[in-house]
Amino acid sequence: MAKRPGAVALVAGALFALSAPTAVAGQESSAPVSGGRADWTPAAGGVSLDVTAPAAPTASGGGSFPALGGTADPRTGAAEVTLGGVARLGEPGRRPLVLAGLRLRLTGEEGALYARTVVDGRARELALAEVAEAEPAVRATGVTWTGLRASLTEEGAALLSDWGGGGFTAGDAFGAFDVTVGTGQGESPVPQASTSAEAEEPPASAPPDKAEDEGSGPAAVVARPVLAAGAEQTVTGAGFAPGAVVLVAIDGDTRYQAVADAEGRFARAFPVYANAAEGEHTVVLTAVGGEQAVAEVRFSVTVGPNSLAP
Repeated sequence: MAKRPGAVALVAGALFALSAPTAVAGQESSAPVSGGRADWTPAAGGVSLDVTAPAAPTASGGGSFPALGGTADPRTGAAEVTLGGVARLGEPGRRPLVLAGLRLRLTGEEGALYARTVVDGRARELALAEVAEAEPAVRATGVTWTGLRASLTEEGAALLSDWGGGGFTAGDAFGAFDVTVGTGQGESPVPQASTSAEAEEPPASAPPDKAEDEGSGPAAVVARPVLAAGAEQTVTGAGFAPGAVVLVAIDGDTRYQAVADAEGRFARAFPVYANAAEGEHTVVLTAVGGEQAVAEVRFSVTVGPNSLAP
């Protein structure tokens, strides 16, 4: 994110999308948000982005922020979504600018990004940026907005200028983000993230067979039945309804959300934490909305070097 006089490029995929968990006023067709994410990919430059849990870093160097609650109206494109995690903007020689309480509000015609931060020694919420909306893609179980672009407000420009020593003005580009939310009856927040590590070994087991998809309902496999703590795992799901929003839980912790493709399949990579306990771990895939299809798969963590099961 290069800073330059009168202009800032903070290009991104889903930025600290933010919003309150209250319904959009007057929208009777609003549905509770039941999981989702906002993925932000910053542009190369002097300002770096870091995130804290339950948000997670993405392969592109950005962050993926889980939707913790709110409402969405597929008919009008209005939404209010509360995001989990904290964004930390960094610049050499400066303390990070911490942005918490991330919220995204869309009215169907315009929108705004909000965050809480410390200004003059006090925590306060401010509108960081205005959002130019895009036409949402509506599915039976959720809504997706792609390429939402934000520009700094007066407040946002002042905040970044005070922190970064000037160079930010209202109207400067502040990012573009993609937001996906489920509108079914979700049970728990959905931290979603892409991970930056690359899988080092080939899959140890084949993805679910298409014939199995059609006859036995949802199925799940992992790429590595046995791996070391600190490595990356990938779970592949199949047999879900096309376009279904699927929650991915590891050991009972709902971390991510994925969207099934036209064949009812998806794959999600995730890190196995370095402090993960040795032994068996479980991945559960749960479809959001309608009949809650569920698939489960297990894998083992070792304390030795990464290896596949013999």
